[in-house]
Amino acid sequence: MDAVLQFSPFVLSGLRITVALSLLSLLVAVTLGLLGAWAKLSSSRAARRIAEFYTTLVRGVPDLVLMLLLYFGGQMALNRIGAVTGLWRHWELNAFTAGILAIGFIFGSYMTETFRGAALAIPRGQIEAGIAGGMSRSVLFRRIIWPQLVRYALPSFTNIWLTLMKTTALVSVIGLEDLVYNGYAAGKATQMPFTFMFVVLMTYLVLTAISDVGLRWLDRRYSAHLRKA
Repeated sequence: MDAVLQFSPFVLSGLRITVALSLLSLLVAVTLGLLGAWAKLSSSRAARRIAEFYTTLVRGVPDLVLMLLLYFGGQMALNRIGAVTGLWRHWELNAFTAGILAIGFIFGSYMTETFRGAALAIPRGQIEAGIAGGMSRSVLFRRIIWPQLVRYALPSFTNIWLTLMKTTALVSVIGLEDLVYNGYAAGKATQMPFTFMFVVLMTYLVLTAISDVGLRWLDRRYSAHLRKA
């Protein structure tokens, strides 16, 4: 117990990295998901093919492989472009940024299918009624499309978010000192690996419980009109 208390600040510093990495990766994933869903539902054949290639690529390649490719291959590609164009000499992609981009890229493909399915579930008649009523595109999106998009996407979104948060543990492979990395290092230093991995396990369970409370609140908010009806 004394060892756990002694190393708790070190382990908690990794928790801050994990939470920040999860939230920023989620932001990237939601952005790519909305763009991907728009592309798949668009009338542009090229946009649909690009989005289909994106989701197929992510489904077919392991998450760790994509992360390593972006971390090492991304740096090489950027430095090669800089050398050819002369815009920059050397650009280094740090582990935190690489983790955000890799995890966001991976889960953006899952968000694409989530938002696409949610958009298709919205009754077409409601959108047509809004257009007939003289709603502008922004008002139509804000008042009709977005509330229902969130409600229909939320069950799948919940599973994706919880999986994304656990996937952040992969960044320890590229040297980022997240919760898992610091927990493992503390266990190795004290020769108590099981104890510190159990601490990491309980910490992830707490994060999951907090996320569950927040997502349930969102579900109640966007389903309130259904209960009233």
